Amino acid sequence: MEKHWLNNYPKEIPHEVEIDNKPLQFYLADAARRNPTKPALYFLGKRMTYGEVYDSALKLANQLKSLGLNKGERVAIMLPNSPQSVISYYAVLIAGGIVVQTNPLYKERELEHQLVDSGAKIIIGLDLLFPKVEAVRKRTSLKHVIVTGVKDYLPFPKNLLYPFVQKRQTNIVVRMEYTDTVHSLKQLIEDGLANEIELDLDPKEDLALLQYTGGTTGPAKGVMLTHYNLVANTMQCRYWMYKAKYGEEKILGALPFFHVYGMTCVMNFSIMYLAEMIILPKFDPKQVLKSIEKQKPTMFPGAPTMYIGLLNHPNIENFDLSSIRNCISGSAPLPVEVQANFEAVTGGNLVEGYGLTEASPVTHANFLYGSRVKGSIGLPWPNTDAAILSAENGRIADLNEVGELMVKGPQVMKGYWNQPEESAATFHDGWLLTGDMGYMDENGYFYIVDRKKDMIIAGGFNIYPREVEEILFEHPDVLEATVIGVPDPYRGETVKAFIVLKDGVTCSEEELNVHCRKHLASFKAPRLYEFREELPKTMVGKVLRRVLVEEEKRKLKEQEQQAK
Repeated sequence: MEKHWLNNYPKEIPHEVEIDNKPLQFYLADAARRNPTKPALYFLGKRMTYGEVYDSALKLANQLKSLGLNKGERVAIMLPNSPQSVISYYAVLIAGGIVVQTNPLYKERELEHQLVDSGAKIIIGLDLLFPKVEAVRKRTSLKHVIVTGVKDYLPFPKNLLYPFVQKRQTNIVVRMEYTDTVHSLKQLIEDGLANEIELDLDPKEDLALLQYTGGTTGPAKGVMLTHYNLVANTMQCRYWMYKAKYGEEKILGALPFFHVYGMTCVMNFSIMYLAEMIILPKFDPKQVLKSIEKQKPTMFPGAPTMYIGLLNHPNIENFDLSSIRNCISGSAPLPVEVQANFEAVTGGNLVEGYGLTEASPVTHANFLYGSRVKGSIGLPWPNTDAAILSAENGRIADLNEVGELMVKGPQVMKGYWNQPEESAATFHDGWLLTGDMGYMDENGYFYIVDRKKDMIIAGGFNIYPREVEEILFEHPDVLEATVIGVPDPYRGETVKAFIVLKDGVTCSEEELNVHCRKHLASFKAPRLYEFREELPKTMVGKVLRRVLVEEEKRKLKEQEQQAK
């Protein structure tokens, strides 16, 4: 197989990178030893150095060992972006455990599934979430619960005022009672010993992380990622951003660290590259704009919905965003209009990348510096092979032929936790099947046309939602758009578009229909439109098409029952 993309690599990016065979926690320890006073993170007014973060992680790691954590056992972390989330993550690795990142927004059913499936024996969570943990605890393997509050890492006097703010925002007053099995994270760290822990660990075989898939296509599966997988992807990211300066960058952490994209491209990249993380507990457009102006981050990895949210903030022109130099967008397709508008506002570079949880997550990206191709996810990263699997006879597809994208590389997972059949079905002759439909052009640039399972077949024609969504995004009144296939008695399926309009505008179904038919073949144009205030999304802004599909199925079933 010819790797056409290598001909387009700039001289600064090597075709192959020598991956460190080291555990992930090595980089935090190394940074703390070499640059203990260098700022590691900034959180709502509080700044911590690399020395302080490592010292706290060491103390917590020793406390985890004293609570009975053995090598290879799982620890769930259920925290928003915060100093605690960084310290806890590295503490688990230092102690030899496996991190199980858990979305703080999970409902009890989702939390229970993940805890039971992973067999986690310890969970580190936010005090506000303690009732949720207690509700499912007896049905899990949990032995210990470690609790922290946002106020624990706020500077004076914010730490004193925060409980009042929290009560006003949530109407919840947190009163914790600590026992032999319920512990204070802050107290554990204060009482802990910063002793180095020796581990017999094989980075290529030992897991660092069980990262559960977002569940957009069904029940979440635990993706087994080794230390080597995560180190490899972080190093690949480092080489791709070859103009980034070691020890001089500031990275805005608005992407959740419990999602593998934020974990790799913000948290792990920052620590490997001795950057300072500007941590935000959640994405809020106004807060992000203020943080960029005041803290002047140079990098802002994000998702399209984040950039859209900023661009549509009514006061964006009042903020200085010129510090932003590099942005890689992931988790969902980046509309061309959004890319162009964001670059115009910041003067920085915003390019689309591609990845999936099973690949730690990044496999492709456009070049941040120099040539790039609009509408493309770019080229494979160093050490990464990619190909298109044709639907015909399982052969490698020809150039520009649509098929399923598959990848190989050091960042690719070992498999799914406790699911050998699912693991086997996800690989084809050693290639990871991504489930995304796409093609490669003669220059080695890859394009995603859509999820394999999202493809709409209407009247015998294959329709890829992304193509339709790109056209919808070009309409000046459209803020967000997503497209699904709904049952149609004549065509098999037909195209339905869900639209969120920009504030203060009015736009009719007829106007959108004229716009789409002007730019799309008639069989691709939506036949149905639904206007909404918002679309269902994951925490990183990926639209949950599955939720919309299920809604449509319920409506159809109700209509059929009424017809009887």
